[in-house]
Amino acid sequence: MTKKKNDFVKEITPMEEDFPRWYTDVILKNELVDYSPVKGFMVIRPYGYALWEKIQEYADARFKETGHKNMYFPLLIPESLLNKEKEHVEGFAPEVAWVTHGGSEKLGERLCVRPTSETIICQMYSKWLNSYRELPYLYNQWCSVVRWEKSTRPFLRTSEFLWQEGHTLHETAEEAQEETLQMLNIYKELAEELLAMPVVIGQKSESEKFAGAASTYTMEALMHDGQALQAGTSHNLGQHFTKAFEIKFQGRDGKEHNPYHTSWGISTRLIGGLIMVHGDNRGLVLPPRIAPVQVVIIPIAQKKPGVLEKADELYEKLKDKGIRVEVDDNPKESPGWKFNQYEMKGYPIRVEMGPRDIENNQAIIVRRDTLEKEVISLENFDSSTAEKLEEMQADMLKKALKHREDNTHIMEDYEEYKNKPEIRKGFAKAMWCGCAECEAKLKEDTGATIRCIPFEQEELSDKCHFCGKEAKHMVYIARAY
Repeated sequence: MTKKKNDFVKEITPMEEDFPRWYTDVILKNELVDYSPVKGFMVIRPYGYALWEKIQEYADARFKETGHKNMYFPLLIPESLLNKEKEHVEGFAPEVAWVTHGGSEKLGERLCVRPTSETIICQMYSKWLNSYRELPYLYNQWCSVVRWEKSTRPFLRTSEFLWQEGHTLHETAEEAQEETLQMLNIYKELAEELLAMPVVIGQKSESEKFAGAASTYTMEALMHDGQALQAGTSHNLGQHFTKAFEIKFQGRDGKEHNPYHTSWGISTRLIGGLIMVHGDNRGLVLPPRIAPVQVVIIPIAQKKPGVLEKADELYEKLKDKGIRVEVDDNPKESPGWKFNQYEMKGYPIRVEMGPRDIENNQAIIVRRDTLEKEVISLENFDSSTAEKLEEMQADMLKKALKHREDNTHIMEDYEEYKNKPEIRKGFAKAMWCGCAECEAKLKEDTGATIRCIPFEQEELSDKCHFCGKEAKHMVYIARAY
């Protein structure tokens, strides 16, 4: 290993030494984001935005397959609209940014920069909806929202972030519930199929649900450092907003009814999850399906006859196969520097090919997740590479799932959990009586929260781990981002 390579690797803080610093180093060294002049607002650079585009592409296709259409609603919301739903405004009031002037003139009414769009969307729905024949309303918007956060970290918690928010209306409560769970399952598929990030899905407790929701459902992922990440939510809003905003339709019985309402969203925090689930001390490790570039070809001794030509030939074959591929023929940097560069950037497969390889009708491929080298024949190289990418995608999900399983424990004794911080890493399964007092005590004692009441229930005990009363649910608890 040359001095240059050593120096290069040292630019990223080891995660075992300082995980938050490692995370920031990986983001900045890979130019995923940069800090803007306004605290808490990030500039998403091309490589970071390319990851978001892949998430958008997958999610948007799934939304449209299930009948949803995209719309766009205004950035600014009159204060009077925000105040129409008391629970909602109280939930968001501390985070709202306000516009008070238009140019030099003071506005007659304050306008909030959307922290979420239920109020403005419901206002418009109340104008549009007339009859049950028009239902369901299946609409979504891709936008940014602003929540004035006190402490921020790129992707995970920023004052402005990109997301999508679906808002649907339904004739019956059953249809609304079906929609809520359908979208949660689409999010789960996105996390596991695209990001190779396993998630636990379930219902939020009353204290953790969305402000104004009848019920909130979540997918929770476990990061490498043992903390949880709420990776996406789907809310059954019942008739809370439709009554507050007087959204009505003439029903099949000829009478006036309020529809049932859902909302659901994922955001750029998924990119933070992607980094923290798969990254290592060399940098990013990207699952092939989301990687902006899946294969990079690095010609060795590229000045020698035939090397660049063969690299270009392989490039065309892989491209025709539908693989996202680049050739790095920059003569100013050494192959060793390039190897480290693409390892840090997380490119799934690196192809090394020099004169001797060409002579032997072969190339060397290196998988980013394992760093293992393998000699591959140039015959059917495109098909072999495509198979390797699929293997890598599956292996990364298996590895992340094993990490979650190895760091998921059954709570044996709450006092031990409370008094030994070292055993609080990861998910703990516990029985809960359903009382808010136990939930608040858990948070006060340990900093952990009930992440969800999973759909897949286990009867670990008939007693609540926190108070000893009769247990109602098995829950996942963890400290969380």
